[in-house]
Amino acid sequence: MPEFTDLLFYAFAGLTLLCGFLCVANPFSRNPVTSAMFLVLTIVSMAGLFVLLHAFFLAAVQVLVYAGAVMVLFLFVIMLLDLKEEERRKLRKVTVGLGAVAVVAIAGILAKAVSGAVPFGGDKLVEGGTKPLGRILFTQYLLPFEVLSILLLVAMVGVILLSKKDLK
Repeated sequence: MPEFTDLLFYAFAGLTLLCGFLCVANPFSRNPVTSAMFLVLTIVSMAGLFVLLHAFFLAAVQVLVYAGAVMVLFLFVIMLLDLKEEERRKLRKVTVGLGAVAVVAIAGILAKAVSGAVPFGGDKLVEGGTKPLGRILFTQYLLPFEVLSILLLVAMVGVILLSKKDLK
């Protein structure tokens, strides 16, 4: 018989995957605001997973920074660009090819990281301690932290480029 925390894990993990999928491939609406709201639900579900891991600081930062500040920024960009329902545009072969190369590269990096990971290895964090988290984040994991910040910048530039009107 599974424990209650196991059931909560499966519920939050399922919600995270479902809302993440609906954020990218939204069958209900072509409106970008709907996708942004599904992204908020994905972020809140991930915060629930952090709470189950007893990482309360990370859960609070996840909700405050990402669901709060970053999503407000994305919604302002969407609203200021006055996006309507997304229209289907013709796909260029070069962009599809470059996108496929990027997906394969990211999948390769993820596979290498997962295969080299040691379960429950590395430094142990003190539960709720922000100093050890900051020290590890800005020393041992500085490169992934910076790559994530560049990824957020690329996502914002991508929103602007996707919303750009075709000039003909």
